[in-house]
Amino acid sequence: MVMKNETYLDFCFIRSLAGGLAAEVEKMFTDLFKNQRLNWYLDYKVQDGAEIVVAEVKGMSSWKSEEAVIDHLETNADDSFWKVLQGYQFHVYPAKGCSTCGTR
Repeated sequence: MVMKNETYLDFCFIRSLAGGLAAEVEKMFTDLFKNQRLNWYLDYKVQDGAEIVVAEVKGMSSWKSEEAVIDHLETNADDSFWKVLQGYQFHVYPAKGCSTCGTR
């Protein structure tokens, strides 16, 4: 059985006001994270003529490190993702297994 790892991903997306950025980020995440057990919350606002989406993603994933998340994004995210991405922060906590297994 493959152990899943606790995963916390934060993103900030910004672009000039055009409308629909939150829906586009939702679609991107649905495609990018379709094989992971992740949930996300999007906070959308308009400020100074720009759309801003701050996204919090958390749950369980098969990635074992922050570098593995970056590799996945570099391989699977399209240009529209990279054009609006302005910042990110990742934390992946690898599963340690059951500490009591085999001790009873």
